[in-house]
Amino acid sequence: MPTYDYECDACQHKFELYQSISAEPEKTCPACKKKKLRRLIGTGGAVMFKGSGFYQTDYRSDSYKKSAASDSKSSSSDSSGASSSSGSGSAKSDSGTKPSSAKTSDS
Repeated sequence: MPTYDYECDACQHKFELYQSISAEPEKTCPACKKKKLRRLIGTGGAVMFKGSGFYQTDYRSDSYKKSAASDSKSSSSDSSGASSSSGSGSAKSDSGTKPSSAKTSDS
């Protein structure tokens, strides 16, 4: 059930009301008791996710975003180190080909 915003045209009292979608809009202001109440369009029908069980990454703070950006920068510098380690991995495969070439020279 959504929460709707209401405003009284007589006393400018604003409030939210939790009611069914199929319920008729309220007409009487709870503050001044006049029948000048109107439902505000487009402000109260949104879905709001509150409580535990939702993704933590959906609404991150600015400090988190800054630290994540600095982590990604350090990861990119680590990846350049990873390419040098992959180069040593290719050296291992090269050393693996050398014994096969040695076998060829032995035969």
